[in-house]
Amino acid sequence: MALYALNLFDLAENDLYRQYSRRSVAAVGKHGGRVVALGRLEENVEGDPTVEPRSVMVLVEWPSREAFDAFLEDPDHEDLHPLREGGTRNYLWWTYDRLEDLRPLFGVGKREEGSGS
Repeated sequence: MALYALNLFDLAENDLYRQYSRRSVAAVGKHGGRVVALGRLEENVEGDPTVEPRSVMVLVEWPSREAFDAFLEDPDHEDLHPLREGGTRNYLWWTYDRLEDLRPLFGVGKREEGSGS
């Protein structure tokens, strides 16, 4: 089952994340991952105004938890991860399982929604 890794962070005042980004696409691809979206913060639409939002977002899709873990544990990337860590501040990194269908979470069955009953 697919796994999504959401990365939220601020860039540090150095060149380390730029170095990381030059190599990370190949490293992520080696384990079946792909960047789905990335961008800079446009505006804080809603949320606690006392919490500073992160300025950069990267969303990566992985084919499985195992693929994500293999990326993290790959000895070929031993010098890569410190570039990410040193090139960012306020880093948040969460993983999410892919939800194919949200209706079961809300107690709605597939038949109920489209059947007109």
